[in-house]
Amino acid sequence: MAQFPIDKKLVVAISSSAVFDMKDAGAVYKECGEEAYRNFQRENLHNPFGKGVAFPFIRRLLHLNNLYPNEQPVEVIVLSRNDPDSGQRFFESCKHYALNITRGSFLCGKDPYPYIHAFNASLFLSANEPDVRGALQAGMPAGLVLPTQASDEPTSDELRIAFDFDGVLAGDESERVYKRDGLATFRSSEQEKSDEPLQAGPLHSLAQKLSYWQKFESKRLKADPNYKPHLRIAIVTARSAPAHTRFIKTLTAWGLAPTETFLMGGIDKSRVLRVFKPHLFLDDQLSHLEGISDEIPCVHIPFGVANDKQQSDERDNNEDLQGAQRRTLM
Repeated sequence: MAQFPIDKKLVVAISSSAVFDMKDAGAVYKECGEEAYRNFQRENLHNPFGKGVAFPFIRRLLHLNNLYPNEQPVEVIVLSRNDPDSGQRFFESCKHYALNITRGSFLCGKDPYPYIHAFNASLFLSANEPDVRGALQAGMPAGLVLPTQASDEPTSDELRIAFDFDGVLAGDESERVYKRDGLATFRSSEQEKSDEPLQAGPLHSLAQKLSYWQKFESKRLKADPNYKPHLRIAIVTARSAPAHTRFIKTLTAWGLAPTETFLMGGIDKSRVLRVFKPHLFLDDQLSHLEGISDEIPCVHIPFGVANDKQQSDERDNNEDLQGAQRRTLM
């Protein structure tokens, strides 16, 4: 494989618990403490972890390197709160599943997200919500993997990724208008600004770098009509006409051309997701994920105004609960 500097690669950073199922080890840590946890990891060094939420996505993403060894390579690195000793089991599990992951940081309990930019990562996937929120607040691309019962398809290498648009690929400018002033004002605003591309959102860089691979696939298909592309990118948005114009012009300005585009206009996104069956679906609103996350690997992007409101509601609920508890004790 050709050698590329890290700033020329498509890099995805992961926590160990995003790609592997570490519930058993985590239970040992919670119940018995750090030393017992380290001993458990050493004793099970050659017992590979089960597959985690992001495993199907990571396996297929790395497979692109096998298809295009002389093009811009993909690299997956681990950013972990673990110690290096415990991290040995992570790499042994990678070896077991033939995941070519060789680089990473083991930070002995420290926050991993400040190192996202150091590795030029376009996405950090973690099962730790404070790490994800901390990364996004610092202007770094991150997503929270949600628990799932979805299984991998070991015989297929096709990679399917589905993105929401506002608050994920784009910023939350339009979402703020909708939340503040309602649907009619949102539509009017989008028509007025239809020639004005939206600002980039937290996962804009990831989508752009994936689009390079789409171009490689297109060239290969032209050279070989029998070639079957391995990468499919869908955008599943709650937008519909007339708000579609600004959406399309923004994608054009960014040079993005999704394989499939779904303008749902408020219809439940799970209807098309069950057909498309992405290996990762990324959305900024939990309400779009909760009904489908058991069947499809989902990632919550807790970014923007949709999540400001959610956090406010959570604080209100907590205050109500605490108030009720205080009244009970009086």
